[in-house]
Amino acid sequence: MRMRQSIADIEDAFFEEIEEDRERREKLRKRAERRAAERQAKRTHRHGSMRFVVLVLVLVATAAIVTYAMFATLYYVLSPS
Repeated sequence: MRMRQSIADIEDAFFEEIEEDRERREKLRKRAERRAAERQAKRTHRHGSMRFVVLVLVLVATAAIVTYAMFATLYYVLSPS
């Protein structure tokens, strides 16, 4: 009888350990998914910021080129021949 109780205790401990291991693996998986989502969000934000900076630079460059072309044309048209 004593041997059966100890085997039953060992089995119970084994099943508890299996359950704890499953819970631990599930927590690790969820944590990894959460970290991956955070990295993706940061990457998306960083790319969006870089695109915005490039857009602003292109707009400023376009304004500068158009202004120069306008004044060059005006100088050419109004210059004495």
